[in-house]
Amino acid sequence: MAEKMLFKFEGVSAGYDESAILKDVTLEVPEKKAVALLGRNGVGKTTLLNTAMGLVAASSGTITFEGEVINAMPTDKRARLGIGYVPQGRDIFPGLTVWENLNVSLRVSGAIGDEAEKRLSEVYELFPVLKEMLKRKGGVLSGGQQQQLAIGRALLLSPKLLILDEPTEGIQPSIIDQIEDAIYAIKKKGEMSVILVEQYIDFARNACDSFYILERGAVVQSGDIAKLDDDLVARYLTV
Repeated sequence: MAEKMLFKFEGVSAGYDESAILKDVTLEVPEKKAVALLGRNGVGKTTLLNTAMGLVAASSGTITFEGEVINAMPTDKRARLGIGYVPQGRDIFPGLTVWENLNVSLRVSGAIGDEAEKRLSEVYELFPVLKEMLKRKGGVLSGGQQQQLAIGRALLLSPKLLILDEPTEGIQPSIIDQIEDAIYAIKKKGEMSVILVEQYIDFARNACDSFYILERGAVVQSGDIAKLDDDLVARYLTV
């Protein structure tokens, strides 16, 4: 049986002002699967994510989510459809406590009572440190703790698609392991798909089912994650 696609880019081009960054990109994310988006710095990975979220407009091509064309849809409506985004830099609220950061997502999602408690308990199970630090301001957490908070906050929205932009950047190995374990748990639960932008190749290999490699804004290689061999890494990903 063919996999059901949750999210698609079909021939999408996009950029900033007169500068074309993405060039005729076609990409598919199956339901309940994790897809790695790989490439050296500056090849268009973050632009692709911003285009997926509506922060950058596609100049051509079609973007679909659950079969619905979303090219003209604003960012907030895409989020309400079920696309969760954890950008580079995490974008937590540094002046709010951990609890207040998490509660923002609960309020936005409308989750209350037992449903809110269920979502919180699932996030605390993935990232126990958050429960221990509920009264701390987000700005005093370590980089790794902030990343866990950013992912936890996105998960409280119960997205169908979770987009992670370099979640391991600048954080310690022990927390990289926790984030990898969290992605495993998300996949095993089978309730959402993941797009992972990652420089740490072993992490991508372990966490994802398939991959796309970008070079100069275009997809140059893609396939099952088992096909991401050392030759491809040397050719397209080694700095």
